[in-house]
Amino acid sequence: MDGLAGRQLAGIAELVEAASAAGVEVWLRGGWAMDFHLGEVTRPHVDVDWYCWRADADRLAGLLRAHGWRPDPRMPVDVQLDLVRDDVEVSVAYLARDAAGRVVVGAGPWAGTPLPDGMLAGPPGRIGPLTVPVISVAAQIELKEMFPVWMPERPRRPKDAADLARLRAAPQRPAIG
Repeated sequence: MDGLAGRQLAGIAELVEAASAAGVEVWLRGGWAMDFHLGEVTRPHVDVDWYCWRADADRLAGLLRAHGWRPDPRMPVDVQLDLVRDDVEVSVAYLARDAAGRVVVGAGPWAGTPLPDGMLAGPPGRIGPLTVPVISVAAQIELKEMFPVWMPERPRRPKDAADLARLRAAPQRPAIG
C-alpha cells in the first residue's frame, strides 16, 4: 500500500514490534482499530490511535524516539503521548486500573473514569499479514456512540457515523480469555 496509509501501516507494525519486544502492552483504537477488525483499510486516517498503560508510557516513548519519532508539542505528555515522524501522527492514550481493578482513563481531566468492560479482551485485528492488538468491537462502538455525549461541543462526524454502521454490520469474533 502506498501513500499515507502505507506509512501509517508501517508505523503500526513498527510500534507493535518495538512494544512487544519490550513487554509493553498496546491496543489499537479509533479508525485503525475498526479497519483491523474488518481486515481492510476503509477510509483515510489522520492519525493512528493507541492505548497503553500509563506506567509504560515513558518506556514506550523512549522506544519510539529511538526509531525516529519525536514528541508532538501540541498535546501535553501528561494527558497522552503524541508523536510524529514525517507525516505520520501517533496518539497514545493512557490506561490505568482503579481500586476495583477496572480499566479506567489513565490521565488528563477524565482520569479515573471507567472505560467499557471487556475493552482489552477483543481478538487481535489483521490487515494482510499484519496482526495487532485492538480494543473490542463493543468498546469501539460504545466509545464512538458516547463521544458526542461526553463532549457536546464535538458533534458526531460523518466518518464516525459511517464507522458505527460498518462495525455494527461486521461479523463479530469471540473475545479473548
